[in-house]
Amino acid sequence: MIIEPAHKLEHINEYYFSTKLKQIAQLRAQGKPIINLGIGNPDQAPSVQTIDALKLAASNVNNHGYQSYVGIPALRKAMCNWYKNTYGVDLNPENEILPLLGSKEGISHISSAFLNPGDKVLVPNPGYPTYTSATHLASAIPIYYELDEHNNWAPDFSSIDESILREAKIIWTNYPNMPTGASGNASIFKKLIEVAKEYKILIVNDNPYSLVLNDGNPVSILQIEGAKEVCIELNSLSKSHNLAGARIGLIVGDKEYINTILKVKSNVDSGMYLPVQEAAIAALNNDDAWHELRNQEYKKRRTFAYAIMDALACVYDKNQIGMFLWAKIPDTFKHVEELTEKILHEADVFITPGFIFGSKGERYVRISLCSPEADLKEALNRIMKMVNNNK
Repeated sequence: MIIEPAHKLEHINEYYFSTKLKQIAQLRAQGKPIINLGIGNPDQAPSVQTIDALKLAASNVNNHGYQSYVGIPALRKAMCNWYKNTYGVDLNPENEILPLLGSKEGISHISSAFLNPGDKVLVPNPGYPTYTSATHLASAIPIYYELDEHNNWAPDFSSIDESILREAKIIWTNYPNMPTGASGNASIFKKLIEVAKEYKILIVNDNPYSLVLNDGNPVSILQIEGAKEVCIELNSLSKSHNLAGARIGLIVGDKEYINTILKVKSNVDSGMYLPVQEAAIAALNNDDAWHELRNQEYKKRRTFAYAIMDALACVYDKNQIGMFLWAKIPDTFKHVEELTEKILHEADVFITPGFIFGSKGERYVRISLCSPEADLKEALNRIMKMVNNNK
């Protein structure tokens, strides 16, 4: 290159799954039949009405131009109705909701909208790596707070020095949690809101998993009284409606936060493709039976994930929410990659090492349920064979 990269990229590497997928592609090119149980990429289909709405809108020659930066009114209304019906949360479709090109876009927009160089940001450990990357891209400083594995992965506020709380500008939270599958509850949310109000910190709760293998009671931090004062929430149709490739997300919260984020968004994208918006409206009207069928499929797959973890002598909690299974590896392995690389090269199966989510994940692995039952069954057979061969 004839110029140097920005200094802020010194703290950022290519996304782990981006590099790992290249390795898997190379192994497959060499004839290795790799089964990928790493990524949460839903393989089940969207609802029939979602696909029909997409096709119908795309067939209209007038629907292929630039769109509003805030989405069409019908989409904002559908998103508000969904929040009311799903979480019991009332939102104003005019100014308390902002459709996104996927919630990952929102993580970047929020960081750009609220962070100045040198600002401190509280990031969960373990947690989604993009929270850290977006913080660095805003030239801010990530400060990690621990989630307590002995307390259903709730934030351990004793791990945060009070001086940091006084300086922090944003705290990222993610309940239901990824990677741990912890559900989150009113007690956790109330404590977060209490801390945020005391220290004037903006809470951003990332909430894409609340409809996947839940207990029938989807949670949102905005269910807590007074939350809008200090909270905004990200949500997504990727996991809950099998629309990962369509890139449909949303931010909800007080209008002042939404308007601030819109200043960034309106300058870096040109709106959501109208047929995708029409598909989203249809998807948001999926009935409970459709969601139950999706979850029943994940439940069947999860039995094989349990069996894989049992074969590897990993320990896990069966009360996890979301499309993954998180488990602690046995002490016989010095490091989690010792196990995951062994599985990759001896069983031709890829599962995610927990270290990518932070130091609190260094003794954990994660299996995705986004593969057909036949692949999970085959992965189990290969891993059991590997284990037996190593006895």
